[in-house]
Parts: sequence; C-alpha cells; structure tokens
Amino acid sequence: MLRRLWLNLKAIVNELSDENAYARHLAHHGCIHSAAEYRRFQTEHFGRKYKRARCC
Repeated sequence: MLRRLWLNLKAIVNELSDENAYARHLAHHGCIHSAAEYRRFQTEHFGRKYKRARCC
C-alpha cells in the first residue's frame, strides 16, 4: 500500500514539474537527453504555454 502511494505521489510530482512532458518530447522527436535538447523543449513548451493567455 505504501509503495502504491509513493508511486502515485512520484507520478504527480513528475507531471507537475514537466518531467513527463519532457519525456514525451524526447520520445516524439526521437532524441536523447542533452542540455541543448532540454533548452529546445523549454523554449517550445513555455512559448506555447504563455502564448495562450488566460483571462481571469
């Protein structure tokens, strides 16, 4: 039971910290982790995220 709780908490933290999004980015582009690829991910991800402005 504790193991399942730990795995759920870890999954939530990974989703909130964009680690899952980065993993999906790597899989989609067929790349491996590198500083340059992470920079590319950040530029694309946050560019899209903040381009969609939300109102109140």
